[in-house]
Amino acid sequence: MNNQKFKLGLTKTFDCNYIDSQQEQLLIALDDRFHNSKNYTWLMDQGFRRSGDQIYRPNCPTCTQCQSIRVLVDQFLLSKSQKRVLKRTNHFEINRSTEIKAIYYPLYEKYINTIHHNGSMFPATFEQYSSFLTNDITQQLFIETWHEEKLISVAVTDCLKNALSAVYTFYHPDYREFGLGVLSILNQIKLTKELNKPYLYLGYQIDDCQKMNYKNRYFPHQRLVENSWIIVNKSR
Repeated sequence: MNNQKFKLGLTKTFDCNYIDSQQEQLLIALDDRFHNSKNYTWLMDQGFRRSGDQIYRPNCPTCTQCQSIRVLVDQFLLSKSQKRVLKRTNHFEINRSTEIKAIYYPLYEKYINTIHHNGSMFPATFEQYSSFLTNDITQQLFIETWHEEKLISVAVTDCLKNALSAVYTFYHPDYREFGLGVLSILNQIKLTKELNKPYLYLGYQIDDCQKMNYKNRYFPHQRLVENSWIIVNKSR
């Protein structure tokens, strides 16, 4: 892909959703050639990510806080707190699906309208849910967490040539104390390793944003800094 020309677009600047007083701008991959797993894998390695069918990368004029982050799954070591999450959730059942199911939306709606009622995605709608989570770019896996007969969490996961990518996790608000977000990432790390893929992408790490500052707790990981992947072995 390195020697080819691509069609890219640049959005207007707008108020950043994560850091007060900052302006955000996105670089958008407009070329249809990116809409397959091979080329999207290459874009992910360049720091891009998708939301629905839109592939983007932060291109902010005065800020570089958003850093793409990926876990090195073969070297990953559980922390004490992550071990505790596994211990208190070991009675849950974990299933996988390659298709989105009708039972997912009511859980998504409850999650958004309860936990993120102050966010930009409130109130949840089925149209928003479908356009945000589904895509025509790459295959998906859905990692389900069940408590007895009750679906309590879904981790939406993209399948790339050399990685999995954590897209979004939503869960039942009544089970918030169990750390289902952490559990989902741990299950995605486990699955990535089972599939013999070296990386799990977690999205963008933003150190100065508390609500986005949870992805840096899985070691070792790599961050994309000035277009180079830098290994981080311990907490900063």
